[in-house]
Amino acid sequence: MNQIFVAPFVENENLRLALLASMLVAITCAIAGTFVVLRGLAFVGDALSHGVLPGIATALIFGVSGIIGAAIGAAVMMGGVNLVTRRYKLSSDTAIGLLFVGMLALGVLITSSSPKFPEDLDHILFGESLAVKSTDLVWQGIALLVVIAIGVFARRPFLLMSVDDGLAQTSGFNVTFFQNLMMAMIGLTVIASFQTVGTLLVLGMLIAPAATGVLFARRISSMMLIASVIGCVASYSGLLISFHFELAASASIVLVAVSIFAIGAVATEIKRSRNLRHDELPHQHEHSHAH
Repeated sequence: MNQIFVAPFVENENLRLALLASMLVAITCAIAGTFVVLRGLAFVGDALSHGVLPGIATALIFGVSGIIGAAIGAAVMMGGVNLVTRRYKLSSDTAIGLLFVGMLALGVLITSSSPKFPEDLDHILFGESLAVKSTDLVWQGIALLVVIAIGVFARRPFLLMSVDDGLAQTSGFNVTFFQNLMMAMIGLTVIASFQTVGTLLVLGMLIAPAATGVLFARRISSMMLIASVIGCVASYSGLLISFHFELAASASIVLVAVSIFAIGAVATEIKRSRNLRHDELPHQHEHSHAH
């Protein structure tokens, strides 16, 4: 048993670093993802995760760190959404859709301009879990601390905004400022996560563990804790499956996270149907006594 579940991480340094990086990503995504799910910003997360593609591709062309390119891509994406929304009075969904498609198309054009890019594109889209370095862990740790700081600082306005923007406004919070802060937090999470799980799969880590947390908890701290645990379990299980069956590491991690959500959703439905049946029984007894 030890040879199957523990030895791969003890004996393989790349796998061990991948596990640490994936767990840092899981906790970062759990915090940001909880607000994404509660606020209904899955589309924003998806758009941002793809919107960073041209920035990363351009950075690789000029030999600059992909993280810098991703940061610039995210900034352009968010700035463009704000500009289109305010200047042309279009809905935020329309603005996000336009920028999302435009940035993705631009990224594909840039990556198709060089014969070297097909391999790089795979790494950008699907991550390089097994190529993580110690320096990557430092950057991911810093990103996690910043996301925690934002989550603590803006917890109340974020929670109120998840219910209603008007409620946050009447409570004295600047909705525009905190909306931009939430977008920045999501952007930072995407930037910190893409090297490990890739831009294509980062949405899975943002949404699946957080959605499972929302299924089973009512307090926001409990949601984040459940999401963090599920993300870490998915990281460990996914890497183990990847190692033993020679499958893509990042995809395995995300698939485990989504599978846990599916199991949780089924369990919730079973519990709900049992409670409904239990509530109906007393009424049936009362009805029979009345006759």
